[in-house]
Amino acid sequence: MPLENPPALTVSQDTDVVIVGAGSAGIAAARRLIAEGLTVAILEARDRIGGRTVTRLFRGHPVDLGAHWLHAGPINPLVKLGSARGEPLRRAPTSGHFYVRGKPGSRAQFDALDRAFARADRAMTQAAREDEDRAAAKALPPGMGPQGRRVRDIHGLVSGRPLDEVSLHDFPSMEYADNLFIAGGLGSYVARLGRNLPVRLRTVVHGIDWSGPGVRVESSAGTLRARASLITTPMAVLQARAIRFAPALPNHVQEAIHGFRQGVYEHVILHWPDAPFRGPDRLATLTGTRRSPPGLLTRIDGTPFHFFELDQPHAARFDRRDPDAPGRYARDVLAEHFGARAIRHMSVMHATAWRSDPWSQASWAVVPPGLAPIREALKAPVGDRIWFAGEALSRAQWGTAGGAWEEGERAAGEVAGLLKTSR
Repeated sequence: MPLENPPALTVSQDTDVVIVGAGSAGIAAARRLIAEGLTVAILEARDRIGGRTVTRLFRGHPVDLGAHWLHAGPINPLVKLGSARGEPLRRAPTSGHFYVRGKPGSRAQFDALDRAFARADRAMTQAAREDEDRAAAKALPPGMGPQGRRVRDIHGLVSGRPLDEVSLHDFPSMEYADNLFIAGGLGSYVARLGRNLPVRLRTVVHGIDWSGPGVRVESSAGTLRARASLITTPMAVLQARAIRFAPALPNHVQEAIHGFRQGVYEHVILHWPDAPFRGPDRLATLTGTRRSPPGLLTRIDGTPFHFFELDQPHAARFDRRDPDAPGRYARDVLAEHFGARAIRHMSVMHATAWRSDPWSQASWAVVPPGLAPIREALKAPVGDRIWFAGEALSRAQWGTAGGAWEEGERAAGEVAGLLKTSR
């Protein structure tokens, strides 16, 4: 079971706002609407709250299965709120490990990779100021040398798709100086923020009828009536037409929803007590062999746990294979770098598959080249009764729990402003 998951409370069949989804956006929206004096009901298909933030215990240690980083600290509302609450935040290290064929790399090799990242970031940041929206890969400078492939791979990992499938106008910053972690797991933190909210778990929303005044929300637990609905369902689930709208959503809204692509970022969770890495929460770059981890976060929270990251191309290789295949791959790659003896005490604890989870179907939403305006298209309410929110709509913090929280609060503020003036 996830940690810090509060019990569901009874919700009313008639309420001011029905919120679909009890992830970060839904929790943020509910808190804001309640603070504004409105009544809410949150319908959640899962048997827990938190959405794509969830923390579970492995060998007595809390480990995040979904979102783990608190990115962009100065603008992240979860950081500001956590600081005010006295939550156990800690700054992510900016220095990492660099290995070549299983041995620590030289300072010169590390600096060469650092310069390659800096050069790529400068080029993409400059190109993104231009009006033309193109693939982020097209802005990479030529002649980056042997480190260029590594730069492209890491940027593709954190973007959720290879760079030729990512909008340059939507490219995420790679600045790690302002990122944080939270002891006990980000999923547990988000669940704490959802305590005592009126959530109905295991409740699947099938349809939203907005043909008359207000909305009628049809679900597996019956029909709820409300003055408005706020939908935080992931874009990939909406694309599957899991929720029927009557009448149909306007064409420009449907086109925006279907414009996003599935972002993929998966963890293979390793318990590796005798790993060669020292210091908590450090990223590791392994080079010099035929295969390298797309990403590796070591000694999480100072424990023997590590995240072997899988980007979209790597994860796709396991889509029709047995659930142990990602773990075998992680072991094979690390043995290639450090030798079989070095991993003899390593255990594969879990491999995530958010891309096939029925209530997410992606790690986050990615904007393809040329479609940067679709975020704004979904921020406008539909008939002053339907609002959308979630990480997909955040420009500065997309793909993150902080971005989802930001958008939940934004949409809730708009809903409250309209409903309170129309009483």
